[in-house]
Amino acid sequence: MKLRTKIALALAAIACVSAVQPAFGQGCIISRSNGEVGGPESEGGYLQAGDFELNIGYRHQFSFRHFVGPQEQTYRIEQGTEVENKINLQNYAITYQVTSRFSITADAPLLLASRHSNNSPIVYTSSGIGDSAFMVNGWVWNPKENTKGNIQFGIGLLLPSGKTNVSNYVDSFNGQGPHTQIVDYSIQPGQGGWGMPLQWLSFKNVGNSQIYFNGTYTAMFQSVNRNTLRTGTAANPLTLLQYNSISDQYLLEAGIAHPVPHVKGLTFTFGPRWEGAPARNLIPGDNLGFRRPGFAISLEPGLQYARGGSVLTAQVAKAFYRDRTHSVTDELTNAHGDAAFADYVWLASYSYRFNGPHHSSHADHNMPDHVNADHTPASATATGTL
Repeated sequence: MKLRTKIALALAAIACVSAVQPAFGQGCIISRSNGEVGGPESEGGYLQAGDFELNIGYRHQFSFRHFVGPQEQTYRIEQGTEVENKINLQNYAITYQVTSRFSITADAPLLLASRHSNNSPIVYTSSGIGDSAFMVNGWVWNPKENTKGNIQFGIGLLLPSGKTNVSNYVDSFNGQGPHTQIVDYSIQPGQGGWGMPLQWLSFKNVGNSQIYFNGTYTAMFQSVNRNTLRTGTAANPLTLLQYNSISDQYLLEAGIAHPVPHVKGLTFTFGPRWEGAPARNLIPGDNLGFRRPGFAISLEPGLQYARGGSVLTAQVAKAFYRDRTHSVTDELTNAHGDAAFADYVWLASYSYRFNGPHHSSHADHNMPDHVNADHTPASATATGTL
């Protein structure tokens, strides 16, 4: 196997594991997706029937820049009134390849987060298991016959396994003493509803490089979490913002992956990333309650390293456009709320493949082994969710 061919095999399908798990995309905006860059990777070719693949992902971000629409409220930092969200998310996912074309994935996230207004002594914290998901994924074309390009579609079920009522015992120093306060929904582990993740992964090998276009959309079956009061107590009279919304989330990524010369197993990736939460869910509902819809567009350079059945990835997404759009309640009240966004999103992941009992060797060309006549990088794993 030639050097540049093996290097190109690190085109990640698992940059930061599943897109269906909570990742709390841009601070106050709930965009629950880590995402993937590139197409399939690793030295083992496509996952074969009976193979398992373990994915562990990590995401960190610090959100503090407030936006109303696309305009930044720079005075918030100048006055020291900005809200600071710190998100640390770990994702654990395992994929089982049922046949050469179809796989199933189970994913469970773990969230550690904090929220703090710069002019307040109170720091709110939360931790816990987020909303878990199960996915079924399938390649459009036979992996045995399509080593230079393919498309994978996936559909699944998002379970409301994460808490939506995490609270802290705090003292506001207002003379009323300590009290229990439910934390903001941007750092709650879950949303409180069932959902349907939809995703695709597509790649095309061009020379020694690979271009990719991946995406995910999680459609929620409910649009308002009426099981948990937003502040923990009922308002009188009742208001449109009494409860939190349950919002859809989406992610689009595209780009190119190219082997780093003279460094075996190392690949450079680069492309745009667009993630956010819409004001209205795909499945019809009233879309009321408290919601911070919006999106961020970033440029996302990264490195991926493949060795044996392991793949390490690291990426940094730098936002260059952020927009806190109108919510439905904003439109009804002729208002426009703000939201805090991050400058950077830091992503890392590790994956390892466990070969099944019927895994063929590289000499068995019933499955692609990445050695093509023109030495272009071939495709590889049918890893789970985006």
